[in-house]
Amino acid sequence: MFTKETYIQRRATLRNKIGSGLILVPGNQESPMNYTDNTYHFRQDSTFLYFFGLDLPGMFGVIDVDNNHDLLYANDVDIEDIIWMGPQKSVAEQAFTVGVDITAPLDKIGQTVERAIKTGRRIHFTPPYRAENQIQLSSLLGIKVCKIKQYASLSLIQAIVSMRSIKDAAEIAEIELACATGYEMHVTAMKMAQPGIMEQQIAGVLEGIALSKGTGTSFPIILTQNGETLHNHNHSFTLEAGRLMIVDAGAESNGHYASDFTRTFPVGGKFSQKQMDIYNIVLAANNTGFSLTKPGVTYQSVHLQTARVIAAGLKELGLMKGDVDEAVANGAHALFFPHGLGHMLGLDVHDMEDYGQIHVGYDNEIRPIDQFGTAYLRLGRRLESGFVITNEPGIYFIPALIEKWEKEGINKEFINFDKAKSYLGFGGIRLEDNVLVTETGARLLGNRIPINQEEVEAVVASGKI
Repeated sequence: MFTKETYIQRRATLRNKIGSGLILVPGNQESPMNYTDNTYHFRQDSTFLYFFGLDLPGMFGVIDVDNNHDLLYANDVDIEDIIWMGPQKSVAEQAFTVGVDITAPLDKIGQTVERAIKTGRRIHFTPPYRAENQIQLSSLLGIKVCKIKQYASLSLIQAIVSMRSIKDAAEIAEIELACATGYEMHVTAMKMAQPGIMEQQIAGVLEGIALSKGTGTSFPIILTQNGETLHNHNHSFTLEAGRLMIVDAGAESNGHYASDFTRTFPVGGKFSQKQMDIYNIVLAANNTGFSLTKPGVTYQSVHLQTARVIAAGLKELGLMKGDVDEAVANGAHALFFPHGLGHMLGLDVHDMEDYGQIHVGYDNEIRPIDQFGTAYLRLGRRLESGFVITNEPGIYFIPALIEKWEKEGINKEFINFDKAKSYLGFGGIRLEDNVLVTETGARLLGNRIPINQEEVEAVVASGKI
């Protein structure tokens, strides 16, 4: 939690941006695993955290724009709760810590919303992503659950995106904490990457590190020898000498800010020449992406330039052919690089994407490119100082995709399919850093996790945790 003044100022800024109406900010509820009292680890809604800061279930915030005040709806605990949970601060006491003076029991929220509707006031809310909040908003507003997202306020989404996109010093400090934990997770994974170790063992240790330093991982860990599957959460294999292992993992700080790193390294500690050839192309793309990152440039243009680096490198290896610029313009690189360069990072690992990627990553100037691969670019708009983003190029050899393209003759003038098929079983390589856009350029957040060949091989070969 930040200072009381931080939350007061955030809500005041939002009121000024919205102008009129009632802003509903529902917090999250407990979510049962298999029966009511056995719940998943609680994670508060990020919008609620940003404006109200309280990390407890069963709360509902309201920002009354017209009357210039804020309200918190929640229930005080009773003696039965105290028996199981211990003494708790009252709702009023908790609200005071974030600068809210008006509180009421949770069931009173209906009266507030009903009065606003009867007087013709505009009701603003962001698209709910949890079923409980969809049902709650449906009941409050008299809108069918299946249609509730259609009534989300575009002006509210745009206002919040404009605020949360720019990270202040306190937020950056939280992300740096998450990055420090991410560094420890990835170096540990490298040291554990020895033949005979199960992927599951490493994933479990990494999750333990994240829990010991914060609130856990920022997303389910991706850790696999089968890196051709971009988001592979299957950790059931035993490591084999010489295979490449991708680890895409991040941590969440106690303040719920995220890190998100990816490294790829050889099991046992030694790259083959074939692996190094591909690895160095991805590394060059990563370094190029970072060097081009600065205020005023579009991340879409940075993505396309990293794609050209990948296409040029693959052409040198005989995997691609023809003019590099034409190949990228036709999307031929996406056979090997079928995703975007990066995304926003903050309170969410894909920051604010519950509002809709189109509103977070794009604007009226920069629109998505409707082409396989590049269409998956989550962030394309012009960069600004204070953005925190990821930089994660990759190269993969996906059997089903290579087969499909060859069979259908897709981009055959740019692809050497015989050569590509000789890489089946290679897996994939992705390298991801977290980047702060500064006033003059960019800087990496956290100490850079080992990435150059010599240091990666040395860490893996040390084999010590």
